Amino acid sequence: MINISEKRLLQIKKNLKGKRIAIIGDMMLDIYYWGDVKRISPEAPVPVLEVEDEFYRFGGAANCALNIVKLSGIAEPIGVIGYDNFGTIFSSLLSEQNISHQGIIEDESRPTTAKTRVISDNQHIVRIDKESKETINQNIQNKIFEYIKSIIKNIDGIILQDYNKGVLSSSLIAQVIELANKNKKLVTVDPKFNNFYEYKNVTVFKPNRKEAEDILGMEIRTDEDISFAGNTLLKKLNAKNILLTLGEGGIAVFEKGKPEKRMPTKARKVADVSGAGDTVISTLTMALAAGANIYEASFLANYAGGLVCEEVGIIPIELDKLFDAVKRENK
Repeated sequence: MINISEKRLLQIKKNLKGKRIAIIGDMMLDIYYWGDVKRISPEAPVPVLEVEDEFYRFGGAANCALNIVKLSGIAEPIGVIGYDNFGTIFSSLLSEQNISHQGIIEDESRPTTAKTRVISDNQHIVRIDKESKETINQNIQNKIFEYIKSIIKNIDGIILQDYNKGVLSSSLIAQVIELANKNKKLVTVDPKFNNFYEYKNVTVFKPNRKEAEDILGMEIRTDEDISFAGNTLLKKLNAKNILLTLGEGGIAVFEKGKPEKRMPTKARKVADVSGAGDTVISTLTMALAAGANIYEASFLANYAGGLVCEEVGIIPIELDKLFDAVKRENK
């Protein structure tokens, strides 16, 4: 069990302010239609939603950027949107949150990734995805890398947030990690199946249970399975740390040359796991940038992920809510 003193918590919280984190990956727009279902359509056996509310939120790597801001950091989102209405809405959300758009590149050949959720009585009825999974072209990749090079001296860390929508190609991944290591910048990774083993030599690699199972071709059920999976990934990726998230099983942290540590889940009542992974990687990266060690950072990230799971929809972590909750538990 990790115990962080109140003095240490206050120090980490204070150090979070102003940390500049680049988030490279798949930018998404989440669209919500909320309402009531009172009848079945006469046109087909499907429910009719009477819309009461419609709103837009950041998804994917953009949700990481929002989490960084809510933790009192400065976000540098770097990715691609389309030249379309959803792209316009995405850009307006960046402006509303005072988040930089300098690293956001418009690509007329692909749509803005958008996920539309239709919800009634806190239940998803349907989700509609509009996206391209094609790898971005070489010209766009070059623009992204040139922008990263232009800001590398002024950032405190990099998150590679991969949803397999085509932004993080194997060549771009290798370029970014090499650049970051050369400039002694921490790199954290939230992977998906494609390019899984391309993320070598990073500070923290954070797969979830399913991602690890799929890539290793095994079920991860027992304590022995967890240990084998974490240590195998640590060796294969030459990562400094592996953080394996296990849902209701909490997290397991693996560090080179040290015994693994387990932390139970902090979610008291799970309402919606959407966006929890974004919150975990964002909190983890901010805490490391603020001087926390891997166990302190993992503890805070685990706690943050549990708190957002108690909310319906994709909700970022709030700085005071996180640290107040941790302080209450410590007492």
